[in-house]
Amino acid sequence: MGEAFAPTRSWWKQAVVYQIYPISFLDSNGDGFGDLNGIHAKLDYLKDLGVDVIWLSPIYRSPLADMGYDISDYQDINPQYGTLDDWDSLLKGAHDRGMRLMMDLVINHTSDEVLFLHLLLQESRLMISCLDLSVDSTSGSCSRVHPNPIRNETGTSGVLRGTTKQGSDNRRTIGGSAWEWDENTQEYYLHLYVAKQPDLNWENPEMDVINLLSKVDGLPDAPVTVPGETLQPASMYFANGPRIHEFVKEMHAKILSKHDLITVGETPFTHSASELAAYVLPANNELNMVFHFEIMDLDSPKEGQDFSPLVPKEWSLQELKDIVGRWQKYKRDEGFWNAIFIENHDHSRAVSRFGNDSDEWRALSAKMIAILQVTQSGTQFVYQGQELGLKNFPRSWGIEEYKDIASLNYWNRILEGKKKDSGGEEIDMSNVLDGFQKKARDHARVPMQWDKTRHAGFSTGDPWMRVNEDYEQWNAEAQIVDPNSVHAFYKNALRVRKEHDVLIYGDFEDISGSHPAVFAYIRRLPGSLALVILNFKENEVDFELNTWLSSELKLKLVLSNYDSGLLVAPEAQGVHLRGYEGRLYIGVEQIWQD
Repeated sequence: MGEAFAPTRSWWKQAVVYQIYPISFLDSNGDGFGDLNGIHAKLDYLKDLGVDVIWLSPIYRSPLADMGYDISDYQDINPQYGTLDDWDSLLKGAHDRGMRLMMDLVINHTSDEVLFLHLLLQESRLMISCLDLSVDSTSGSCSRVHPNPIRNETGTSGVLRGTTKQGSDNRRTIGGSAWEWDENTQEYYLHLYVAKQPDLNWENPEMDVINLLSKVDGLPDAPVTVPGETLQPASMYFANGPRIHEFVKEMHAKILSKHDLITVGETPFTHSASELAAYVLPANNELNMVFHFEIMDLDSPKEGQDFSPLVPKEWSLQELKDIVGRWQKYKRDEGFWNAIFIENHDHSRAVSRFGNDSDEWRALSAKMIAILQVTQSGTQFVYQGQELGLKNFPRSWGIEEYKDIASLNYWNRILEGKKKDSGGEEIDMSNVLDGFQKKARDHARVPMQWDKTRHAGFSTGDPWMRVNEDYEQWNAEAQIVDPNSVHAFYKNALRVRKEHDVLIYGDFEDISGSHPAVFAYIRRLPGSLALVILNFKENEVDFELNTWLSSELKLKLVLSNYDSGLLVAPEAQGVHLRGYEGRLYIGVEQIWQD
């Protein structure tokens, strides 16, 4: 084998990005909602952790129908979070500490309360879904508005529908119809999310979820893939549409390419490597990277062509290994670059999904997951509380504690169906709550756990959402002074990653085969090598190594979630791993192996 390929190096490839969900991070004024000044107060905490870029979920002015993703003014801050002066102060504070700030730009949809829509409503010309960011409110440019999309009772899909103003049988991403009727104009408008989030019409020449900008012409009814349901998954008509790359290329040419930026797109409903690569490959001049959701969909069953995110499914380690291995190797020589994450605001906690959140194994499995994340090639994204090993809140919490619109819509949908089938008997929704406890987005949105005082130090008032019950033991203040804490481990792991280019830019080889408990892989750059060994089970296991190691190789253990100084010598036959044990070895390889 010749010299290995080494990717082009950039600051954003080596960066650690920390995602903040502002409403739940830290409340500085006691109103129960996190805010910009609360984030500013924790800049030193973030810098000490090893963060390079702070990513804020939307903080723009918004009626908050969908937690700020329904933006009514792209040039102002929601008063709940502070002011533009507060944002300026936060930006300066980040820059003073050598960190950057990344904003969440929502461009697939807007709020129905955005100013120019109100002006059009006053003129009785509802032009929802047609925002031009430098809009002329008198232009009358319109969106995908259907003057009368009601069809025959069965519709083109054969799904039974009445003559109510339902629009079409396409289901929105968070449940319910994707169409909304406007009485003023006697027209429907498209909203892939809540009704107060009309989709923008990017095909208007005057004129977040990057792969939804272009829709199939005519927005036809979705085929029946979930029998018995009136509304059908329709992502084939609104994701990765025919003009999507035209729009993103234009955005890159006119705006993004003129600044030293980090750009990442969100691409739900898409597992096709070739479709995702089209957004990322440097030759295409679009984005630096995208979030794909194959790992996030790993424990969700299929519902038609899409996944059901609130229903848990058993997953296998082999599935995880296949996904990681495929993306770590995909088109490296063409410049494809990964966004590496295992938590965000739209998914429950990683230690509860992919580890073991019992008292015995929680810290160990959280640290093992950290090793998995930091040893993959790609820009690192850490979600607030992930560095503390925060877990899902308990099953004992009732539906009243769930605030997310997706959770509530799903609950109401299932409840309605059960009522129809109940024959007047008592309805049991315990299976839905069982699923919510494992999968709901709400788990990622509870207030951050800063200390053991009332409300976990998040707020001196009553928080907008209940704090997880374990905050007295699991909080940042306690972990910062504990050298064996999950926080201390993450801090060390991020430091180790930055010290070894092979972890950022090296190639990838899975050496664990079909082992049911162990995920082991080698990362290589010319002259250096990293060996990663992870046990995903409680049981102790043995793993053979001798056939994978060069006789010229010297390895040093640099990261382990157990207190162990064990070394792998060249003559070693294998390693013995304890429950959820993870190890990272770094070595110098004098002879490149065939």
